[in-house]
Amino acid sequence: MGLQNYIKRSVPFIVMVVVESGEVGMITLGKAAMNNGMSNLVYVVYYNSLGTLLLFPFFIFHLFRTNRPPLTLSLMLRFFLLGLIGICFLQIFAYAGINYSSPTLATAMGNLIPAFTFLLAVTLRMESLDIRRLSSQAKVLGTIIAVSGAFVMTLYKGPLIHMFSSASNLPHIQLMSPQSNWILGGIFLAITCICSSTWNILQTATVKTYPDEQTIVFFFCFFGTIQSAIFSLLVERKPEAWALRPDISMIAIVFAAVFGSVFRTTVFTWCLRMKGPVYVSMFKPLGMVIAVILGTIFLGDALYLGSIIGGSTIALGFYMVMWGQAKEKYMAVDDFCLLESSTVRNPLLQK
Repeated sequence: MGLQNYIKRSVPFIVMVVVESGEVGMITLGKAAMNNGMSNLVYVVYYNSLGTLLLFPFFIFHLFRTNRPPLTLSLMLRFFLLGLIGICFLQIFAYAGINYSSPTLATAMGNLIPAFTFLLAVTLRMESLDIRRLSSQAKVLGTIIAVSGAFVMTLYKGPLIHMFSSASNLPHIQLMSPQSNWILGGIFLAITCICSSTWNILQTATVKTYPDEQTIVFFFCFFGTIQSAIFSLLVERKPEAWALRPDISMIAIVFAAVFGSVFRTTVFTWCLRMKGPVYVSMFKPLGMVIAVILGTIFLGDALYLGSIIGGSTIALGFYMVMWGQAKEKYMAVDDFCLLESSTVRNPLLQK
């Protein structure tokens, strides 16, 4: 019994570490493929196309095994919008930002998503803001700190930090992108975070309206792949850019499709059901550490003092926002329990 409880507690932790490591690995492989000459637009189209093909059998199997709610035109429009924001805009801006900067900056900026989601939810009046509450103060202050850290990480480099020398022993990978532009990459990644926050809000509303995650994921990938393919074909018109070569590019596409489109989605859903969104989100800053190690060893990315200061500041703001959200969740549970207990003590309230 003790061993079963230990396994039940430790499996979500191990799985989330694997997911964060795999996600950074996917970004690092994508960066290596782009450094090797692959277009970021072509990469997004190819790996989402393969991911959609992999999801299709699961969708068909799910279609015949369950009685899903009927699909309406308004739902299909929502799926279309999810694909437009979550793949066509988000992933194209994300890999353009990674192409111009590094996986370390991408994973650090990803910690801004809860803060941007909070700002959008307050702006759209989906979430109330009571500045007298400690939880609201923590979320506001955490948002300010996280955004400040993003500015530091994007605009200030500082002195070079020497960590590993292994990159010099890897001549088969082009170490630094000739198109490197840290500030432009940071702007693209900030747009990615805004798109991700918008997508999170829209996806949450869609799941509440249509509680069939398998169908949502498939149509989201399907529409997003078509939209990104149309956009990429209009922008990337060189036929040689679409040619697949049996090198790091093909490895990156296959890994991103299998891990990003199939494994990560399944595991995230399972962990959300087992532990909740706060537990899952707490692992995001771990990606920064993994990205620094992988980027320095395999890509030869330079690590600067500004990245360490900015990344640490973003992580601090991230945990403050998450603490505020967790605090409000527990306060809501406590209020509900108090209401139930008062109802039991006063039966007249039930009439």
